[in-house]
Amino acid sequence: MEGVGGDGAAASPVNVFWQDVWRRYQYLLDKSTPHTVYRWIGTAIVVLIYILRVYFVQGFYIISYGLGIYLLNLLIGFLSPLVDPEVDVSDGPMLPTKGSDEFKPFIRRLPEFKFWYSFTKAFCIAFVMTFFSMFDVPVFWPILLCYWIVLFVLTMRRQIAHMIKYKYIPFNIGKQRYGGKKPSASSSGSRGD
Repeated sequence: MEGVGGDGAAASPVNVFWQDVWRRYQYLLDKSTPHTVYRWIGTAIVVLIYILRVYFVQGFYIISYGLGIYLLNLLIGFLSPLVDPEVDVSDGPMLPTKGSDEFKPFIRRLPEFKFWYSFTKAFCIAFVMTFFSMFDVPVFWPILLCYWIVLFVLTMRRQIAHMIKYKYIPFNIGKQRYGGKKPSASSSGSRGD
């Protein structure tokens, strides 16, 4: 087997091992892609474990605050369109601004899988950080919580105003669905064999 550098040297067993571990990890990620509900259930378990850890240790609030800011940033990317009509005027897919405009699907700046992966990875990293006392900075947590809530409300208000202005909904809830022909009542009944 040749090395990564392409110089013809044999790869070290350690590199081969980590490449194999990474390949298996990527395989599991690829297999989990269509299972959205199960992925989010697993993430909810990770979040619960992190919350219990912070609650019982009674510390690491600054890590939780930083995690909250990062998650807010991810949420904004998840709710935003790929091409922002305010910033970028391009020939690519854009949001319709009038009723007579052609339908263009909503394409997220941050796709759901990447949102889930970053969300879960952030909680795992924050959980590991709670085992190191150097990250347990003494702070008055109610101030951090109030500041985060104010930041969340202001950011979401701006995002919702953007959604209203450009008339897009980043979710499938309430959108018109086009399906095939619905079976008639007589054909969906029991068969007379």
